[in-house]
Amino acid sequence: MARTVRIGCGAGFWGDSPEGPAQLVRQGGVDYLVMDYLAEITMSIMARMKARRADLGYATDFVSMVMTPLAREIAEKGVRVVTNAGGVNPLACRAALQAAFAELGVSLKVAVVLGDDLSAGADAWRAAGVMEMFSGEPMPARLASVNAYLGAFPIARALDDGADVVITGRVADSAIVLGPLIHEFGWGPGDYDLLSAGSLAGHVVECGAQATGGIFTDWRLVADGWDEMGFPVAECAADGSFVVTKPEATGGLVSTATVAEQIVYEVGDPRRYLLPDVTADWSAVRLEKVGPDRVKVSGARGLAPTDSYKVSATFADGYRSQVSMMISGRDAKERAEATASAILKRAERLMARAGFEGFSDATVEVLGAETGYGAQARAAATREVVLKIAVRHPNKDALAIFGREIYPAATAMAQSITGFAGGRPEPTPVVRLFSFLAPKSGIRVSYEIDGAAHDVAPHLPNRPPPDAGPDVVGETAVADGPLAVAPLLALAHGRSGDKGDIANIGVLARDPGFLPWIRRSATPDAVARYFAHYVRGKVERFEWPGLDGLNFLLHQGLGGGGVASLRHDPQGKALAQIFMDFPVEVPAAWIAPGGPLADWGAR
Repeated sequence: MARTVRIGCGAGFWGDSPEGPAQLVRQGGVDYLVMDYLAEITMSIMARMKARRADLGYATDFVSMVMTPLAREIAEKGVRVVTNAGGVNPLACRAALQAAFAELGVSLKVAVVLGDDLSAGADAWRAAGVMEMFSGEPMPARLASVNAYLGAFPIARALDDGADVVITGRVADSAIVLGPLIHEFGWGPGDYDLLSAGSLAGHVVECGAQATGGIFTDWRLVADGWDEMGFPVAECAADGSFVVTKPEATGGLVSTATVAEQIVYEVGDPRRYLLPDVTADWSAVRLEKVGPDRVKVSGARGLAPTDSYKVSATFADGYRSQVSMMISGRDAKERAEATASAILKRAERLMARAGFEGFSDATVEVLGAETGYGAQARAAATREVVLKIAVRHPNKDALAIFGREIYPAATAMAQSITGFAGGRPEPTPVVRLFSFLAPKSGIRVSYEIDGAAHDVAPHLPNRPPPDAGPDVVGETAVADGPLAVAPLLALAHGRSGDKGDIANIGVLARDPGFLPWIRRSATPDAVARYFAHYVRGKVERFEWPGLDGLNFLLHQGLGGGGVASLRHDPQGKALAQIFMDFPVEVPAAWIAPGGPLADWGAR
């Protein structure tokens, strides 16, 4: 049999369960343990930590809750570890890890990848007129963090030099898997199809249990195993194909559907997914069930990368405050809305008296009354809701007035107000994302091991990747008989995610024959109308023929995204499920008795 490399991902975010790494080391049979800790907002949090203490700014859980308990087993089994737990201070992370190893008496060689922190160049980019790549806004006067998404080759070089543990700062999420594959199989900078395939393996496993049935649309197929979810393992071959699986006797589900949902997560145009090492084309990816909880993934293609790194900077933009309370009884929704209106009006009146302007932004969400569905809401008569009010202002003293005027509602406004969460709300900083491109040629990337630093030159192709050209639209159904309406959920499953203020919703047909009908109803204009209460920009639709799916991008769809958003769902996690009630016209015979959607006829 051809050699395969088993890579398991034990963390999809900072705060994930330490049971994941333990499970993979003890019963996963992995060659590599990788962990992804970083998101855009995580970087700003770590930057604030480092500003307070020079020895912080990394994912402390990685040292205390993962490596310390597992170090001896990792060493004994020869498992190598790659992680971006270094955050904005990978050197401090290494120092803490080495101190833990010394105390345990464990000998493991640790390397760090450096070069992603570009904060020293912020003034020069600002003077050069660098603009935000999506909004076109100028660079703010002060930035909290500035980090480039580095690629996988520095990780591979550190492994070549004998590193047992590689700690990085900001790299592309998938790079923590691609790096070991480059090292193991000797892939070069010009092996674009292979680099794309390795990046896809990283993309599938990087979010931990999301690939093994976590947050799956058809949740009833998985729910019995939620208490002991298996974490993903990618069995990778030298030709770029890989099998997704999980440790035996663990909960969860690995199927073509669960893997497909993870593939579409947080992707834009599947023909042109820009990564530091490759321009990935995943539009023709194929999935094949090859055994229980085993899915083979193949068909990834790649083109040359661009000559720039994507850079994510964060900056402070005033303050926010929020409060929630429960209201019960008849007319709960209307009473909640009236209460919110009165609180905001009262606060702004008192703010004006104190010399402050009104709120920069405010949102009112009545949870339980389907606020997220906008005009499609149908639970207005609910008798129990949670009112959430969130506001933003440049001055935290103004928000102190807002916080002070919440509790009086309990005696002066609607009856049954209760359940104030967490006491009087305190203002917290708003952190916004500023993304731009920086030429690779001007950025020094290196890795350190055994006290020596080694530069890793970027691959700069002679030609940029060709334009993908217009999307090839598949067949659209033509109605030649009576029609009926079915919810999208009857025909498809899907998943949503975020990139800054852009939400993506991947829609995957349950049967290839359903896709022309989904395509017919779910036009970009129709989807924009469906989400009109959220989306302030355009809606794009991309074909995903290999997965019998479509991918929608909702620009300016998240109220700023991340901590900048005042919404209850700032990262678009619920949007796919909201979209599952989108009405799709189908042949009436489909929902009649004996039809493929007969079970949905009475729903």
